[in-house]
Amino acid sequence: MNFLAHFHLAWPDEGLVAGGLEGDYYKGPLRGDLRPDIERGVVLHRAIDAYTDQHQAMVQLRGELPPRLRRFAGIVIDLAFDHYLSRHWQQYSDVPLADFSGRVYQVLQVNRGELSTDAQRMVERLLQHDILNLYSEWRTVTATAARIGERFGARNPFLDLERDLEPLRPLLEEAFLDFYPDLQTFAAERTSSL
Repeated sequence: MNFLAHFHLAWPDEGLVAGGLEGDYYKGPLRGDLRPDIERGVVLHRAIDAYTDQHQAMVQLRGELPPRLRRFAGIVIDLAFDHYLSRHWQQYSDVPLADFSGRVYQVLQVNRGELSTDAQRMVERLLQHDILNLYSEWRTVTATAARIGERFGARNPFLDLERDLEPLRPLLEEAFLDFYPDLQTFAAERTSSL
């Protein structure tokens, strides 16, 4: 799952939301150096990622991607699933996406000083580009992947992503719609035990 899903699954607990972002940047074992509620958010983030990676539906979906993308399947699926979450948002939330995004941005701004430098930079990008509201556009998936791919050095694996994924979009959407309710149930159960 990418940012939108992590925030949605952590909502309305502000510490879990901030930790949902920090979870992408905090590496290694948790040592108690984060604020406790943010640390709980990192724990939730990691649990969501592990559950997603191991779920049989995701294993099958990774196998449907072109062989050259399978190594990067997690990135591609996470981005695509945020797209489909935004497209089907009203099915999962009573709060309009624009309102939800605005509330998340407020939470991140309030908690910004508690986040790592890299997470703080991402808060700035989220706010500057209103990324959470851009996921409804498919080109956000491919453009974001292309930016991520620049970190891989000589060959960006996502330069032809549009061509690779176009025939798979119905399959990706169906997989999201089948999987996300399971993930919501898992996240709710995990949150209650944190």
